[in-house]
Amino acid sequence: MKSPEESAREVFGRRATNYTTSSCHTDPQVLGKVVELSGARPDWRALDVATGTGHTAFALAPVVASVIGVDLTPEMLLEARQLSGRHSIANVVFQLADVHHLACPDGSFDLVTCRRAPHHFSDIAKALGEMRRALRPGGRLVIDDRSVPEDDFIDSCMNQLDRLHDESHVRQYRPGEWRKMLEQAGFEVESVELYTRHRPIGSLTDGVSEANVRSVVQTLDGLDELQRRSLNLVKVEGVIHINHWYVMTSAVASYQ
Repeated sequence: MKSPEESAREVFGRRATNYTTSSCHTDPQVLGKVVELSGARPDWRALDVATGTGHTAFALAPVVASVIGVDLTPEMLLEARQLSGRHSIANVVFQLADVHHLACPDGSFDLVTCRRAPHHFSDIAKALGEMRRALRPGGRLVIDDRSVPEDDFIDSCMNQLDRLHDESHVRQYRPGEWRKMLEQAGFEVESVELYTRHRPIGSLTDGVSEANVRSVVQTLDGLDELQRRSLNLVKVEGVIHINHWYVMTSAVASYQ
């Protein structure tokens, strides 16, 4: 059986070009919030984990001294380097790396960011531990990722749908789980904020096998009215839309 990391390389290798212009990953409001929470300073060194095609790294570039963007998918990094060249961004470099094994000395960075990736990590505790190790004491971690509210049905249903959309999906965590995991990894949690986006059904079915598309449709067709309301499953201008939940967290690396 493939590991989540092996599956991610395959999935995101095929989809890499889509992430260059993805409205979800280029959302200026969300990127602006990441930069705001980072408290970035002009002399800081930043690490963007699972950088994908580099959008978060590029958002940080004007407000820090340097950014290293790491990802385990070569095709994603190729797209990121091409974008960097087109926009003449000089203080960002990209490297191939797995969050579970970051090749940097302890305390190398003032800031670590990670967007829309932790739900793919096979060992979230180890990944957070590596991000904590990479930060100096007092350095800041900002994470933005898929999430679910503190609701058993939504938790189960959305994780099922996301596994059908992307077979490298491991789990999207509730805000309460995020707070606990960050504290256990050696962080002092500043904020954990849940937010939603109402997205078309294509966000679950585009680029997916026919068998998995059928399973997504069958899952949604089998919901009762209360369940549909809880997911905000409605038609907007003739297209089915569904809520997607996200979490934005800010935490500081403990001095202990």
